[in-house]
Amino acid sequence: MQVSTIWQGKRFFQATGPSGHTINMDATPAWGGQDKGASPVEVLLASLAGCIGIDVTMILEQFLPSIKSIEIITDGVRKEEAPKGFAAIELTFKVDGDIPDYRIWKAIQMGTEKYCSVSDSLNAVITHRLVLNGVEVHKE
Repeated sequence: MQVSTIWQGKRFFQATGPSGHTINMDATPAWGGQDKGASPVEVLLASLAGCIGIDVTMILEQFLPSIKSIEIITDGVRKEEAPKGFAAIELTFKVDGDIPDYRIWKAIQMGTEKYCSVSDSLNAVITHRLVLNGVEVHKE
């Protein structure tokens, strides 16, 4: 999968993936941004919740008619020092409906441990390449 993220000026970026949907990301004015989009770390937390939420609803497909609402509150605690990544992330699932709790717990566990590519990617190896003025430049 490939996502193209294009600088729009100042700290504002627009990302577009294979779906064709655009995600706006920006910094707050305190960090030189114009507040035209969510911060990248907000998008990361939302991506995690969305990924696990999709998996949970797929696993609970037969019970969806009994579920009135699902809200996922994602609370990330960031490290004190730069780069200030997340030290811990807690997801709180608020579910209303007529469904046994053990089924939801099982779906959350399966979604997190077996199916959610975002939670799995939080442990990914990240590498970098640089193309400057159309020419790939290798780090010396």
